[in-house]
Amino acid sequence: MHTTPPSVPQRRLARQARQRFVEGICGGLVDLDKTVQDFLTALMNQTGTAREMQSRRDAWLLYQQKHSAWTERAGKAWQEALAPHVSSTRGQLAAGGGGLSQFELLSDDVVENKILASRMALTVNEQVSHQFDTLRQRTQSLEGQELDSSDILRPDTVCLLLVEQWVEAGLPRTDLQTVVDPLQRELANLLQKHYQAVNVFYVEQGITPQVDLKSKVRRTQGGTATGSGGGDSGSGGLASQALAQTRQVMMAARGGMQQPPGMSAGARPMGPPGTQMPPPGHGGYPRPQHGMPTAFATGMTPLARARQRAQGVMGQLRRLLTQPATGFDMVNAPPASAALAHALTAHRVHADTYYSGVATLMEDYSPAAVVQLVGAVRERSTELKKKATTSGEKAIIEVVALMFQSILAEDRIPPAVRVWFARLQVPVLRVALAEPEFFSNLDHPARKLIDRMGACVLGFDATSINGSALEAEIRRVVQVIEQYPETGRRVFQLVYDEFEKFLAKFLTEKQVTSRLVSVAQQVEQRETLAIQYTIELRTMLRDMPVRDEIREFLFKTWAEVLALSAVRDGPQHADTVAFKRTAADLVWAASAKPNRSDRAQVIQNLPALLQRLRQGLTLLGVNGAAQDAQVKVLTDTLADAFLSKTASIPQAHIDAMAKRLANLEDFISDATLGDMPLNADNIEMMLGIDASSIHVIADNGAPVDDAMVAWAQDLQPGTWYTLDHNGASAQVQYAWQSQRKQLHLFAAVDGSSYLIQLRRLAAYLQAGLLVAQDEEGLTLRATRDALAKLDANPERLLD
Repeated sequence: MHTTPPSVPQRRLARQARQRFVEGICGGLVDLDKTVQDFLTALMNQTGTAREMQSRRDAWLLYQQKHSAWTERAGKAWQEALAPHVSSTRGQLAAGGGGLSQFELLSDDVVENKILASRMALTVNEQVSHQFDTLRQRTQSLEGQELDSSDILRPDTVCLLLVEQWVEAGLPRTDLQTVVDPLQRELANLLQKHYQAVNVFYVEQGITPQVDLKSKVRRTQGGTATGSGGGDSGSGGLASQALAQTRQVMMAARGGMQQPPGMSAGARPMGPPGTQMPPPGHGGYPRPQHGMPTAFATGMTPLARARQRAQGVMGQLRRLLTQPATGFDMVNAPPASAALAHALTAHRVHADTYYSGVATLMEDYSPAAVVQLVGAVRERSTELKKKATTSGEKAIIEVVALMFQSILAEDRIPPAVRVWFARLQVPVLRVALAEPEFFSNLDHPARKLIDRMGACVLGFDATSINGSALEAEIRRVVQVIEQYPETGRRVFQLVYDEFEKFLAKFLTEKQVTSRLVSVAQQVEQRETLAIQYTIELRTMLRDMPVRDEIREFLFKTWAEVLALSAVRDGPQHADTVAFKRTAADLVWAASAKPNRSDRAQVIQNLPALLQRLRQGLTLLGVNGAAQDAQVKVLTDTLADAFLSKTASIPQAHIDAMAKRLANLEDFISDATLGDMPLNADNIEMMLGIDASSIHVIADNGAPVDDAMVAWAQDLQPGTWYTLDHNGASAQVQYAWQSQRKQLHLFAAVDGSSYLIQLRRLAAYLQAGLLVAQDEEGLTLRATRDALAKLDANPERLLD
């Protein structure tokens, strides 16, 4: 199609708009700098482990040295991006390059910059999409073509230049990942302000193109809806356009090659005619780049990468709902129209009556019952749309209805539970109308509640969950939400917290599981205390002339005695206190005794000291010849002390050590706690029951990425997984994690249990031996399905 070339005044006006925009955001660099400064300062003042506090201080100090260079370079890069057809390191091929057949390999640093920048851009786009879309359309009307993929007006370009100059200024990318949340929030506010300012400038110059939502849909001869109007090029409905805006950002993260010049935003390179390019990675995960050791070499944790994909879906939904024709305000939602509000209130009052017939039908768990349930949801949404008076209300009702259709079509959810999920449609609709945040915030309590309940029931069949405590709790949760007078997030947050408390009890209430949890917690406490006691003993004896044999005994054996006694009887029990005093007495007895009175005191106290030492070794299970051998080493050392000519340990030091030992728990902390060893034999011994169905999987030293360890620590109890252990596959539910997250318990459907140590669990996640049965959550998948339906049939949004 031929387009009229823009006139010189039009081009000049567009150039002035860009200059105003760049001058504005360059002026906002001071605020960005202050935001990062304040965040790093606040982070440095927080308590944490010694390593964390040192790392935070190092980041703060380095930023003090480099922040001026970063802001100066960023401002300069933004100014240089104003020049047309500038070739830069951001990924453009040379202007004289060929077509799609020419590609350029990227270094790992460039790829990681793109990934981090795309993550920032996704979050920024959620806030500025409406103002930017208006600005883009007006600029396009002046220039007669779509904005270039590297145009400085695009949030993607602003973010990428900001990231690149951070690295070029000598600041670590890991530090940027630390401050990315407050930085991208401030950046979004800055861009929103200046997009709005440029739009005002355009209005003052008489540039006010209007875009009608329905004008974007036209019928082909065969009746297929295709895109038209002022949006992005390409076929499909509004959902397609929303997807296209996000796709360009994600391509940078997924691809190991440059985007060819001239390719429009959101376009995908295609293969030969009649073929389709394969997806970038299985299940939506980016494929590993050449030269990177693993798929996790992107600089992002798996949780962060999954969250980025989720935010992309939410961003698509937000852009879909904020199109001008819907009139939907994502910031200040107007109250529901009178007729719709009345219908929602009436439904709350008569909910039990409405669902009684459907609930009776659901008792047979037949496919027909599920079809009936989906039909009831569709009919209800149709009735409510008739009551709606605005396009925004109709759009919200349709999206929520499509989401619940997807949830109710999930075959892995038992039918008896799906009927209760169906009853959440109207409460969720009330929240969505009152709180637009539901469509953009992944952590909205309504979404979190549905995801948690769904994740917990995916592993049950219809017969095992019917009449169970879990079904009863889900029923109670839904009924509380239905009858709660408020329509906001408060009730969802309230019942979410209650459901989490229920899960903590429900998942460990079986007798064998409860016993295993109790023993595992004791093992963790014992091992943790043993490490901490050893650290404290090393600190106390650092400057004392203590023989190596005594040091080794205290560090390797007696610390275990103190820890086991503290766990079994309590840190201030008489036996534990006596064992602590024994450590101080042993140190004094094994020191040099230059005078007769000290030697006489040692001889007098020796029988009681040896008795307490044997008592402690017996507590550890060291008996017979092994115990005699250890005691002999100690008595030989004590005998040598009588003949030693070295300096003795002052009594004041011994008294100070005894006093510190008596209140040792007041001094220990997790600051230097490292990896905790796990002894499978100890667990089986302490259980006192048949442990044949309990699999203890201890750390074996396998290398594992730190990001996977962080992922393992954030697993949510109740979630179902497929575990591949020793060649056998089992369906397991994550039941419990210890207080310090070092031990994790999974319960299988056949009654067996798997107790896995933290780093071994991370290794299983990394190797794909432990895979979640629901990787993205019910509401996110439902949102994705809703977008797909609206992509195929966009007219239904406002009909």
